[in-house]
Amino acid sequence: MRVIGVRFRDVGNICYYDPDDIDIDVNDRVIVETDRGIECGRVILGARELSETYDNPLKKIIRKASPEDICICEENFKKEKEAFDICKSKIIELDLPMKLISAEYTFDNAKVLFYFTAECRVDFRELVKILASIFRVRIELRQVGVRDETKMVGGMGSCGRALCCHSYLSDFVPVSIKMAKEQSLSLNPAKISGVCGRLMCCLKNESDTYEYLNKKMPREGVTVSTPAGETGVIVSTSVLRQTVKVLVTKSEDAKEIEEYSLKEIRIQA
Repeated sequence: MRVIGVRFRDVGNICYYDPDDIDIDVNDRVIVETDRGIECGRVILGARELSETYDNPLKKIIRKASPEDICICEENFKKEKEAFDICKSKIIELDLPMKLISAEYTFDNAKVLFYFTAECRVDFRELVKILASIFRVRIELRQVGVRDETKMVGGMGSCGRALCCHSYLSDFVPVSIKMAKEQSLSLNPAKISGVCGRLMCCLKNESDTYEYLNKKMPREGVTVSTPAGETGVIVSTSVLRQTVKVLVTKSEDAKEIEEYSLKEIRIQA
């Protein structure tokens, strides 16, 4: 099966389509049909053959985007900013307990989607009626979580770089406190939580490496033999360097801490 990968937002999910007989390259803009309606997306993955099959046939590319299509996308982008401001003002007028995140027009201008966050269920039926009378198109409001909000809005992480979810992560990955423990990080929530208030996505980046290296490391307090034939106790370890510090007894009154690589020591039974 021949497919191409299309993305509709800078860091959105990749959707697969049948390119049919259309000659399409990476970074080309294409017009496709989605669950939301007709959309204009950018080709992220060029045409390739896949061995697996899908239960439902993939939708075909309608056409490559023309200069006129790209102009429509640019106009929609401007209209989204106006729609956002109007919706935000109506939310304030109706005193609704919700926070507007973004507004999106479908390519065919048949629908406007508004994304918001809220701490509880919100009755926004009156808001939908007002917006429908203003825009004269179908209105759809979608509630999203705090991680989705951060992905849409973006920002800077504690590392000083753009947020992972906003810059390159297509999907959120499961992150657990175990990953922080594996990497010997502080378990203070303020230090391992991202802008969204959840555990930082980057904890996943090196978790597999740390998990593999930690399996090779002996525990602190284990008795080992040094290359000099002396006996000592491990007092600390360095996972990335794969070294240990050993408290070696030189004499009855003298003890020293010496550092060795894992290859240089032998764990005593």
